[in-house]
Amino acid sequence: MLLAGLGVLSFSFSFPATDWALDGGRGLGPWTVTGLRGVLAGLLALGCLVGGRVPVPERRHWRGLAAVALGCVVGFPLLTTFALQTAGSAHSAVVIGVLPLATAVVSALRSRTRLSRSYWGAAVAGAVVVAAFTLLQNHGRPTGADLYLVAALLVCAVGYAEGGRLARDLPGWQVIAWAVVAALPLTAVTAAVAPAVEPVGLTAHAVVGVGYLAAVSQFGGFVLWYRGMAAIGVPRASQLQLAQPLLTLLWSVLLLGERLPPAAPAAAVLVLGCIAITQRVGARRTAVTRPAATTVLTGGPVVSNGGRPD
Repeated sequence: MLLAGLGVLSFSFSFPATDWALDGGRGLGPWTVTGLRGVLAGLLALGCLVGGRVPVPERRHWRGLAAVALGCVVGFPLLTTFALQTAGSAHSAVVIGVLPLATAVVSALRSRTRLSRSYWGAAVAGAVVVAAFTLLQNHGRPTGADLYLVAALLVCAVGYAEGGRLARDLPGWQVIAWAVVAALPLTAVTAAVAPAVEPVGLTAHAVVGVGYLAAVSQFGGFVLWYRGMAAIGVPRASQLQLAQPLLTLLWSVLLLGERLPPAAPAAAVLVLGCIAITQRVGARRTAVTRPAATTVLTGGPVVSNGGRPD
């Protein structure tokens, strides 16, 4: 849980870092930011894989790695960067607060996992609080940036769920490392072409922002996040992210000078309460429903639940 929590803390700086990379139109364009963060993270990951002499993943893993690459390395960064051109970091973070629920739904459908009604009740309540807070800030009307953010959270939810599933078979750092390496051809082309059609300003904020996005948001944070997800399960880990929008609100005030909405403290207390419930009922369910292997004496391999040889 500590590893997943550190991953959430790392991601909570991503929107302020993206805002710095754009630097109010004086820095880099959205396509350039996406391409550069992917290329730099890919080179860092490639160095780690080569230095560790890590073997290439099996063919059965590449479908999931492609989902992580498209969702977390390309889709989410690009869509959120477009949104941050017109929406503030604090507002964007709150919209993305629905991501934990989306991740839990995708994971449950993908793994055919049944979770308790208490878990789903708390997860939905947390998402409702976040959505209500968002509409309150927009006077009840979604914006064009919100459409980018909703699309971003959907593709990211798939990437998170697939990454958490893969981290049961592969070390968490290898999951994101192979994903950013797999995306290198696309991100390299983007980084090479985008500066020709977008303004490029290498301000101090832009350099620091892209550096953080590449080293932490795109690689280091995922190492912690996927390792934590593999240890405590995707549903429980995903709900820890309900705290991410509230952390980003704090960094947006401290680092970007944005105004803290009056309703933020109340939303923070409600969301943290929902997190506590999901962790408590998740822990009880894991302890009670862990399946035990059922041995069948057939003279062949030992057969467990699901009919897979142990």
